[in-house]
Amino acid sequence: MERISLPKHIETALKTHWDKPAFSDYKGTTYTYKQVAHEIARIHVFFDACGIKAGDKIAICGKNSSKWAISCLAIMSYGAVVVPVLHEFKADNIHNIINHSEAKLFFVGENIWSTLDAGSMPNLLGVISIDHFSLVNNSDPAIRTTFDSLDKLFADKYPQALSQNDLMFVDPGADELAMINYTSGSTGFSKGVMLPYRSLENNHLFASLAVPFMKTADSIVSILPMAHMYGFSFEFFYEFTIGMHIYFLTRLPSPKVIFQAFQEIKPKLIVSVPLVIEKIVRKNVMPKLQTPKMRFLLKLPIIKDIIYKKIGKEMYAAFGGNFGQVIIGGAAFNQEVEQLLAKAKFPYTVGYGATECGPIITYTLCDNYVPGSCGKPAVNMEVKVLSNDPQNVAGEIICRGPNVMLGYYKNPEQTEQTIDKDGWMYTGDLGIIDAKGNLFIKGRSKNLLLGPSGQNIYPEEIEDKLNNMEYVCESIVIQENDKLYALVYPDMDLVQKNGLTPDAVETIMENNRAVLNKELPAYSQIAKVRIYNQEFEKTPKKSIKRFLYQK
Repeated sequence: MERISLPKHIETALKTHWDKPAFSDYKGTTYTYKQVAHEIARIHVFFDACGIKAGDKIAICGKNSSKWAISCLAIMSYGAVVVPVLHEFKADNIHNIINHSEAKLFFVGENIWSTLDAGSMPNLLGVISIDHFSLVNNSDPAIRTTFDSLDKLFADKYPQALSQNDLMFVDPGADELAMINYTSGSTGFSKGVMLPYRSLENNHLFASLAVPFMKTADSIVSILPMAHMYGFSFEFFYEFTIGMHIYFLTRLPSPKVIFQAFQEIKPKLIVSVPLVIEKIVRKNVMPKLQTPKMRFLLKLPIIKDIIYKKIGKEMYAAFGGNFGQVIIGGAAFNQEVEQLLAKAKFPYTVGYGATECGPIITYTLCDNYVPGSCGKPAVNMEVKVLSNDPQNVAGEIICRGPNVMLGYYKNPEQTEQTIDKDGWMYTGDLGIIDAKGNLFIKGRSKNLLLGPSGQNIYPEEIEDKLNNMEYVCESIVIQENDKLYALVYPDMDLVQKNGLTPDAVETIMENNRAVLNKELPAYSQIAKVRIYNQEFEKTPKKSIKRFLYQK
């Protein structure tokens, strides 16, 4: 298959879908592909006048919006290296990323810019608001002069107005650097992942095979942060290139807002992290199944099938009633919730990836998906489990292929520890792989705990059981002096609704501990439950930052 570079994908999309809607801010402005092309061309004129060259780094930070998308496309189609920064990052982390990446320009939301210190990012030539495409800061007076004369510069370059024939974007090599994406994982440190064009392009190829039901003029709601590779690749970039209409919520994606948007927009694809699906199922579905009458009915074979079928139809309608499937990824999926979805024949699948692979590693369409797994190796990717018995004994998951990063920016030591001389990337995740190639995740190697006689304890498996127990919202299992402790954040909505006192909550959690321990071998039983009154701090993909709670 002939290679098509990312900038050429952008160019073709703009030319092909010129008059169709491209982006909409939910309840706000809509941009056609023609208008997107016009904005990109203006930004390119600005880059030229500022002396920006292909390969220069340009950062972008803000909530999902049409102008975030336009800014990102402008950077990539120019051949500059885009540095997407998650808007949830704290100010000091943003300062560090801007400086470490050597970004020359910074596109930023004004609410975020108000929290930052320009003096802490001395090498920036200019800062552009992505809310209004205005210049909010510049270290070089020439940048201000250039920006103020942008209308004239644009008119001089395109005296007959911009046309499709004027779009001629760069065509970089497959191994050239396209993006530096700074991770913020549960292990506590931020690394600049260098993704070449081949990684993003193979993810684009994967998407074309993974969601064959999506067509031009279909719609999608962008919920996940586009600065994260999961949201970037599968809620934004691929959809843009095939002429879809992308809606950005531009606000906190609460379940209420999400479902309102689903009902109105009726998206063709839904991409989610497990936490969103789990909250919806636990709040709206499971309570209905736990009444005495329903428990009795679920014991009757024919009636049980009818009930689950009805649940599946109701959930499908709640998600807009028009989607081909729900793709879940980014973190571990609760097994009880997944079993319910499977029984209800809800069209879902679970994928597995990493920022270092831009992001996809394994995936399978929902028709062939094996519950509990993360699918099979994605197109052009190889996956192995380092174990003497990979079908039964967990080992570290390693992968190889075009999706794998170039390495960590300015961090050769970490790069050498992660990618070996044969190109295999060590994920740090533990898993098993069945005879048909389906991958099953067991946990992070860094989270693995050892029992008193050296037994392997996977805290994620214990947490998965605990999170389904009474009044438990989320939990972490940690080890102290050979004993296991469960840190639990209770379901505070339910606690307040039922008027429970702190003592009553402690009693319930102690009962949960006793019930849980009956299901666990002696070496992995919980010694005590510690109650937390605030949600655990999480990464943007909603994984708990474990390092904050481990002594």
